[in-house]
Amino acid sequence: MAEIKLNDVRKSYGGGIDVIKGVSLDIADGELLVLVGPSGCGKSTLLRMIAGLEGITAGEIGIGGRRVNELEPSERDIAMVFQNYALYPHMTVRQNLAYGLKNRNTPKDEIDRRIAKAAASLEIEPYLERKPRQLSGGQRQRVAMGRAIVREPAAFLFDEPLSNLDAKLRVQMRVEIKRLQRSLATTSVYVTHDQMEAMTLADRLVVLNGGLIEQVGTPIELYEKPATTFVATFIGSPAMNLFSTDNPSLTLSNPDLLPAETATIGIRPEDFYLAEGAEPAALTTEARVAAVELIGAESYVHATLPTGDNVVFRVAGRSRIAIDAPVRIAAKAERLHFFDGHNVRVQ
Repeated sequence: MAEIKLNDVRKSYGGGIDVIKGVSLDIADGELLVLVGPSGCGKSTLLRMIAGLEGITAGEIGIGGRRVNELEPSERDIAMVFQNYALYPHMTVRQNLAYGLKNRNTPKDEIDRRIAKAAASLEIEPYLERKPRQLSGGQRQRVAMGRAIVREPAAFLFDEPLSNLDAKLRVQMRVEIKRLQRSLATTSVYVTHDQMEAMTLADRLVVLNGGLIEQVGTPIELYEKPATTFVATFIGSPAMNLFSTDNPSLTLSNPDLLPAETATIGIRPEDFYLAEGAEPAALTTEARVAAVELIGAESYVHATLPTGDNVVFRVAGRSRIAIDAPVRIAAKAERLHFFDGHNVRVQ
């Protein structure tokens, strides 16, 4: 186990293409830190730099108190799990698990002990003599994780390991990865573009945008107090609604509610409610329903303001709101988010 430290790490390619523009992070011993962001934001590049699979242009990377900038991947005491499993197709599961240990001249009885322990944890004992082609996608991913676990490394690095799985299996594997990481207490860095995956797995989240860190914090911190409009719309599904303060469709009960410098008001879909009667509200608006999405115990209503702006709000249960129906929705003061002209949170 080990902490990982990144100090002003940068990556540039020829032609002045800057991919990572100065990232500094301290990842605690035993922490599961998730790097999340849209495609092209630099998250996989940053992970590969930690692994030693990608050279760095500037800065410093430390693992377990050692500077590792010049060390080969095999010398960094890390294990990586890829989205394509990277299993040897001609080997059995047992042979795949043992391969890296044999290369390190690990004694046979120790190899057997580690394989037995990992196979039990991952529930892959029945498949040890099978080849990868005889396994399902979820089973292959468990084997890939097992190959990392038997190494007993200082840190695990996960590069979108669940992206090839179907939705139901992704949920199951998220739970499995979280359970294993907690039981092993091994420092882990996990890359994903799926914000739901990030929210459910992370001890802390790092939101990357254009090679820079937008915000670092616990999932609930980022959800409840996004530092920028980018984080506000990236974390949460459906995304936070954003409106300009001069939008004539919005009615504020008291203009003094707006902090100085506010240019944008944000409201999460679940923080809107149908305004029926004279219940006091900080903000109200009229809208016309365009679509209703039933998500089992709740529904998301997509509507359009008189100005043409779109809004999404949540209602409990099976909504009976009709398409093209007019609605009046409202939000309370404590559920409003405020951002300045630079898209940075106010207060």
